[in-house]
Amino acid sequence: MSGALVHRVEASGPGDVSGLSELIARGTLPDSVRAVIGKTEGNGCVNDFSRDLASRAWSDALPKGAVTVMSGGTEGVLSPHFTLIAEHDSGSDSPSTLRVGVAVTDPIAPDELGRRAQVDAVAAAVTRARHSADVDLHQVHFVLVKCPLLTSEAINATHRRGASVVCTGTYESMAHSRGAASLGVALALEEIADDVIQAALDGTVEAWSSVASASAGVEVRSCHVVLLGNAREHQRGQRICSTVMRDAVDAASVQRLLDKIAADGGQVVQVFAKAEADQTGTIRGRRHTMLTDSDVASTRHARAAVGGLLSGLTGDTALYVSGGAEHQGPAGGGPVAIVWEAGNGSDA
Repeated sequence: MSGALVHRVEASGPGDVSGLSELIARGTLPDSVRAVIGKTEGNGCVNDFSRDLASRAWSDALPKGAVTVMSGGTEGVLSPHFTLIAEHDSGSDSPSTLRVGVAVTDPIAPDELGRRAQVDAVAAAVTRARHSADVDLHQVHFVLVKCPLLTSEAINATHRRGASVVCTGTYESMAHSRGAASLGVALALEEIADDVIQAALDGTVEAWSSVASASAGVEVRSCHVVLLGNAREHQRGQRICSTVMRDAVDAASVQRLLDKIAADGGQVVQVFAKAEADQTGTIRGRRHTMLTDSDVASTRHARAAVGGLLSGLTGDTALYVSGGAEHQGPAGGGPVAIVWEAGNGSDA
């Protein structure tokens, strides 16, 4: 069974793929790249074409079958970068506990987006990815989903053929798509029961995944899934752990993970996190203005806030922080996953 290794490369712009060539030249990129995950400097909203540019550039640079996931928005101190996930032969000199699985759904029709059909499609893809990674349910720590959004053209075309869409706002559709994708992750990993799905979609029941990270964009029509987990038997090399931030300032939950990694003699390789503005308009009893700022979208505020907190805790700014956490962790919070390099002899 092949292990996985995570590499980060800096980016001078959304179309910069030079980091791949540098890894190859140094001989540090093993075997095959299964996925590339990018943070680009666009606004992260409907018209963020930096995602499309990055996706096209990396799709051309990588072998066929590699999954590209681009997330816009590097507000505050966050640094644009790309994270490559490659497989390597487990018989090599540096075995890795980390495992990766990827899958892609069929195209999500506009009238399926944000609804049960999208949930089921993502759940099936997550199951395929987990089986290909050969990871047990309880060893899955991160499931990234890149999902589509609704465009004005798609909405109008759907109405002309007599069908309906979940909403008529393109920006609002991003939230519905992220939410349905995240419920699909939760369903596949048995975090929630099947009979609560529709109520969760309707907003009458709180249901969420502790490991899902969904991002929506105009550059995809299908849902792209990247799953990371640990092998049944821990080896040396890289592995992954996770927690859930209860709100946007929950540093303690993340610090506990960092303390455990440090105690095991490990080093952080990459951090993946979700962030959102608490819909109550408060954080720990104090009012925030992320939802009432007409100039800057709340997802951008949330990325900057959580990105700053995590950068301060890790001393690193090239972190993957994605805004909009519908059904991803508790309301106002979000999952956090850390890939780390285990020290010699570590069996944690």
